[in-house]
Amino acid sequence: MAQSVPSADTLLIRISKFISNFFNPFTSLLVYLLYYNLTTFPFKDALWEFVPKILILVVPITLWIYWNVRKGNYSNMDVSNRQERKSLYVFILVCMLVYLLFSYMFQESFDLVMLFLLVLIILMQVSNYFIKSSMHTALNVYTAALFAAVSPPIGILWILIAALVGATRVILKRHTTREVVMGALIAASISFIYLYIVIQHNQ
Repeated sequence: MAQSVPSADTLLIRISKFISNFFNPFTSLLVYLLYYNLTTFPFKDALWEFVPKILILVVPITLWIYWNVRKGNYSNMDVSNRQERKSLYVFILVCMLVYLLFSYMFQESFDLVMLFLLVLIILMQVSNYFIKSSMHTALNVYTAALFAAVSPPIGILWILIAALVGATRVILKRHTTREVVMGALIAASISFIYLYIVIQHNQ
């Protein structure tokens, strides 16, 4: 029996799911953090910078989402429901505050990247009361700015990735075009201020 060939629409959905899942907010930020730490610090220091972010941010937030999906509180791992996102944003903010406190007390550093990420999450939470802005798009735009500060070519590449991710969110019907644009605009405003501060500091 001949195997059926996927239609163009089915293939587009599959590709969109792969891109959207791979370049989720966690993955994109982790790629940047791994790149920055390994290219900036000796390996031991890079681990000291990187591992706490995994243990304090990534693991708890992932487990929180997974637990709420299992309990039926969240519809999916994307947490694409506007009402469900309210509790997610609160949990993310708590984790980030714990991390910033840890960083200040034990790493004796002021993590500008995470501070601006905290502000971005707060703005996304405020936005969520009016429009369900795309977190996938926002975090990838912010990641592009982070890369631009250390490697402009990668920053340009990541802007293209952010645009592609935004398109997949619309294709998968997780967001409307308006929600994707709003997420991009919020992240762009935060990213502009972050880049301005970094550029001024490096002069």
